[in-house]
Amino acid sequence: MSTNTVFFYDRLVNDHNTTEEILQDLMTHPKTIKPKYFYDKTGSQLFDEITQSPEYYVTRTELSILKDNAEAIAHAVGDHTLLVEYGSGSSEKIRVLLEAVQPKAYMPLDISKAHLLNSAQKLADDYPWLEIHAACLDYSRQLTLPSTEYNHKVGFFPGSSLGNFEPEEAIRFLKRLKQQLGNNSGLIIGIDLIKPIEVLNRAYNDSQGITAEFNKNVLLHLNRLINANFNPELFSHEAFFNQEKKRVEMHLISMVDQIITINNQKIRLAKNESIHTENSYKYTTADFISLAHSAGLACTQRWVDDNEWFAIFYVE
Repeated sequence: MSTNTVFFYDRLVNDHNTTEEILQDLMTHPKTIKPKYFYDKTGSQLFDEITQSPEYYVTRTELSILKDNAEAIAHAVGDHTLLVEYGSGSSEKIRVLLEAVQPKAYMPLDISKAHLLNSAQKLADDYPWLEIHAACLDYSRQLTLPSTEYNHKVGFFPGSSLGNFEPEEAIRFLKRLKQQLGNNSGLIIGIDLIKPIEVLNRAYNDSQGITAEFNKNVLLHLNRLINANFNPELFSHEAFFNQEKKRVEMHLISMVDQIITINNQKIRLAKNESIHTENSYKYTTADFISLAHSAGLACTQRWVDDNEWFAIFYVE
């Protein structure tokens, strides 16, 4: 058994601003909930189940690219590295990089505290040589990383999570990452490429209904987080590829006229009205290189699977 210590930083702010942000999004038209609120403990577990479903190609495709190109990625990253993972989740993919790169330290960042602690401890047990600094925070807001002695930082942003951001937001986010990681840094980023529509639609409407359960669980999370009274049974899951905007959209559709109460505020939902819970933008290689360039980043290497369904870029 390892005696490796996990350094833990709890930087998650659950305050008045969170309630205000959610209320504001639910009072706009169309109503929205930010996808970061999917990830309470249950949501994180459900997402792990989604990644194992036969229809969801993203995780296994990205994992195969990492395994097939681990040596080349390690060469791009270099030595004496602090590897920073944005949205670490179950930490499955990072194991490939840890073994290939052999970084000095690893910093997983995640919004789900229980999931983060569990994953970080498993890694500490399995890699006794590795220094781990786990930080519970909302990386979409956070502007500074916990301080360490390591100057050479390389970010790892897998799973095509950049696709959750609107393109202009994605540029601002990448600029923040550039600032956080500092000079002499790099970023390994997974990007979901445009592919046949039927493949995309199946991936977000799995036959076991796990994605639907994951989508509805955000309402239960909000009930606990901001004292709301959503009933998930009164909503249906909807997901489809919007060809014009090059994105998969996820929605929760109200099956009845209803009123939701949040801190004495009333939110009215008409029958068939949507709460838009997620966008997942899909890119061409040229689209992403252009986006990265707009953020002041240069794509120096790219690795793809045989179908060219997914790409991993190294940007500096």
